[in-house]
Parts: sequence; C-alpha cells; structure tokens
Amino acid sequence: MIINALHDKSLPVYGEGLNVRDWLYVEDHCRAIDLIIHKGRVGEVYNVGGHNEMRNIDIVTMICDALGKPHSLISHVEDRKGHDMRYAIDPTKIHEELGWLPETKFEDGIKKTIRWYLEHEDWWQPIISGEYQNYYEKMYGDRKKV
Repeated sequence: MIINALHDKSLPVYGEGLNVRDWLYVEDHCRAIDLIIHKGRVGEVYNVGGHNEMRNIDIVTMICDALGKPHSLISHVEDRKGHDMRYAIDPTKIHEELGWLPETKFEDGIKKTIRWYLEHEDWWQPIISGEYQNYYEKMYGDRKKV
C-alpha cells in the first residue's frame, strides 16, 4: 500500500475494508522471534501478536494521511471468497512464559515503516517492475469494484 500510495496508484481494499487484523511493528516481531529462539522451549508454539487489532480501511486511511495522499486513491474491490473477517492472535503465552510484549506503539511503528520506505527506495524499486507486477495484476487487476 505504501508503494502504491507513493506513486499515486490505486489502493485496493477488499470489500468495505472492515476486515480486522492484529498489527505489529517489524522490530517488535523480530525481537519476539529472537527471544523464542534463545529462551523458548523446544517444540512449543508461541503466538506473536501486537495487542493491536485494527480494520484494514483504517490502516490504508492512515497511510494516505501520513503521505498527504487523497483518500480517493482507495479502491474497494470484490472480496475473496471465504475471506476471514478477523484474524485473532492470543499472545498470552509468549508474555507469561518469556516476558515479551511489543515495545512500539502502532502509531509510531507505522510512521517508522513509512519513513523506512521513503529512505530506502533502492530496496523496493525493483518490486514495482517485472514478475511482482505480473502477480499483482493477476491478484487484483480483474477484481470488480464494489
């Protein structure tokens, strides 16, 4: 979404964008994985969650606002069949057993993420051409607008 917004391209959102996801800043996720590797019990499963459930439309709107882009870039497209309305993660175990909690507030994390994209164009520029674009068009190009 960030790359599309930077290029004033359509920001496809499934349905009304009411699907809820648990959002977590990448460095918090990496810290959790590192902690599991070094302190977790072998064979155990640890769910890593951000304690931060938000609707997809709110995330896309936040990205538009942070980049000074119009909400008119948001394009509501036909939802996938059987698409889950909510992905819920219960990260209680990793907190209770390993003491892990996310350190980054969502609002700060999304700003850091956007800043990273602005400062690392050389990393993501190849993504917007070639094979990935073919995949993107296949996934979203023919979806009906709702």
